[in-house]
Amino acid sequence: MTMKETKVYSIGERALISRLSGIFNTPEGKERGQEGILVGAGSDDCAVLDLKGEDCLVVTTDMLHRTTDFPPEMTPWQMGWMSAAVNLSDIAAMGAEPTGLLMAIGIPADTEIAFIEELAKGIQACAEFCETAVIGGDLDTHAELTITGTALGRVKKSHLLLRKGAKPGDLVCVTGHTGSAGAALEAIQSKKSVSENVLKALFEPVPRTKEARKLAESEAVTSMMDTSDGLAMSLYDLARQSKVGFRIREEALPILPEVEDFTSDPDELLEFALYTGGDFELIFTVDPGRLKKVQNICNLTIIGECTKYDTGIALESPEFRLTNIEQRGYLQLKAENS
Repeated sequence: MTMKETKVYSIGERALISRLSGIFNTPEGKERGQEGILVGAGSDDCAVLDLKGEDCLVVTTDMLHRTTDFPPEMTPWQMGWMSAAVNLSDIAAMGAEPTGLLMAIGIPADTEIAFIEELAKGIQACAEFCETAVIGGDLDTHAELTITGTALGRVKKSHLLLRKGAKPGDLVCVTGHTGSAGAALEAIQSKKSVSENVLKALFEPVPRTKEARKLAESEAVTSMMDTSDGLAMSLYDLARQSKVGFRIREEALPILPEVEDFTSDPDELLEFALYTGGDFELIFTVDPGRLKKVQNICNLTIIGECTKYDTGIALESPEFRLTNIEQRGYLQLKAENS
């Protein structure tokens, strides 16, 4: 099969993003007056634009579809909340303060007005929670409910947090818990009961915008991103950009007691914690000499440390046995052999 004949499903999301980023990041960019772009397509949670002062603008966009992104059990309010949250979580990942949200919504013509109003109320509730507002967007008819959000944020250049910046010896931390959304999705698909607290982690993820700003201002954090695609995939993304490896302690992974109650299989529990997405927590690295500056900012857990790049990404068992953490997690476009 030639390159021209290669199908999207044969390479998957990460590889496709890499190819498209290579097209958009052309060598002629600066010659065309684009020197104001500090971070371009593909390398981080947001693009970063220079505002010519001490601040920079961060911008992100995300698209959600009724059939692939919203479980049937979700209410329209929760769909709206989720649509805003996925974008505002990316703003948080940069350590920025949200400054506005644009929402483009494609709606089947036979949709009930009450459904759309509840959807809008969910979007508005998430925006208000993150201390920002919906400032515009677009409405159109579409065969399937499709929502594309674009979020804007502002942060001082000196406080901007990227996936690049971690160093060997830095500590690896996460906010909140890991694996909750994955357990909730498994419960829904297998028709098993699970606590409302776990279901809420999937249906109403909380963008960590408030915590992120304080972490950025601490100047103790060396790199950061969100965990929406899963903890393992986030570790690989950080490793590629920072050129570090990781040693993660299995016993340190912060898992909700309700998730531990949901399954008695330790392998399934580890699968939830490492390889399922949807948690929208922050994963970040910290200079160990400045750890005290971040410990009181938010609910965080130290799960490991950065190592040299060539050591890879390892999981340390309670018995101190090391195994490789696989490069997999939630992907909208999955390669056919994954």
